[in-house]
Amino acid sequence: MIIVCLPAFLSAQPKARRQQQEQKKQTSSVKLTQRALSEFPTAEIMPDNVVWRRDIYRELDLSKDENAGLYYPVEPQGKQMNLFTYLFKLALAGYINIYEYRLDGNESFEESAKTNVKDLLSNYHIFYEEKNGKVVVDNSDIPSSEVKAYYIKETSYYDQSVAEFRTQVLALCPIMTREDDFGDGAAKYPLFWVKYSEIAPYLSRLTTMTSNLNNAATMTLDDFFTLNKYNGKIYKTNNMLGQTLAQYCPTDSAMAKEQKKIEAELVAFEKNVWGDQAKKDSLDSIANTAKDKKSVKASKSKRRSSSSSKVSKKSKSTTTTSSSSAARVSVRRQRH
Repeated sequence: MIIVCLPAFLSAQPKARRQQQEQKKQTSSVKLTQRALSEFPTAEIMPDNVVWRRDIYRELDLSKDENAGLYYPVEPQGKQMNLFTYLFKLALAGYINIYEYRLDGNESFEESAKTNVKDLLSNYHIFYEEKNGKVVVDNSDIPSSEVKAYYIKETSYYDQSVAEFRTQVLALCPIMTREDDFGDGAAKYPLFWVKYSEIAPYLSRLTTMTSNLNNAATMTLDDFFTLNKYNGKIYKTNNMLGQTLAQYCPTDSAMAKEQKKIEAELVAFEKNVWGDQAKKDSLDSIANTAKDKKSVKASKSKRRSSSSSKVSKKSKSTTTTSSSSAARVSVRRQRH
């Protein structure tokens, strides 16, 4: 009985694993249309068993040249539109989910954290109409000009299975800057979080300019985020205290110093994943110096041996010449 059931048990194990992987894949791609899934080459998902990982939160200022492609054009021009208008239209059509921005700043992609688009429109006084049971917002009413920044969550990790260091975007949050009712100044309103894995298939269809000098230089928004072409200041990291940089850095100079420190730590880890290059270079230089010394010693010994052989040859020649000359003298004396 055991011998008969064993092969069936072994064959059932990989089948169960395949089913679990398929279920995990289906749950990770919530609300994606079949067309989007078939057209977009899905990127590698970060493994659960990575040996090193660090989650970073950045704020992207769209007034900077590196991020300006996410802001312009403010209103759609044909098929070209900015990132917020594109996300707004996708959420309005029900293609992507939007998740609430909590007061603690932490994102949650649970079912309970989903936000209704109509509630968002009502909360921020965005004009809309309902036609045939659908919510319609005119392009001029989309507050894309007021979205001048984004919160972005990225993770940097070392994938030991392929021996690569990667930085992957996990989530985006548009920030609306709006004047208050009393005119005292502009206030920031983080609107919602979107999961990057859900919007990536759609971002691969929208292009943006990447140069002020060459308008033909374009790339898709998915490439823009995948290649980390954005520039943003760190405002938070995942730490055991759950604090932002502003909570434990009392001054602006202390915060700037902490931001530089975190950036340097990321660069140092990526640089030293395969060993300390400086030590490697120093060891190589030591080895090259040792080789040079050996070659110098070998050349010196060759010179000495060659000079000694010359000296010995010279001494032999002198002895032969002296002996031959002595023989001639003795002969001449005998003749006299």
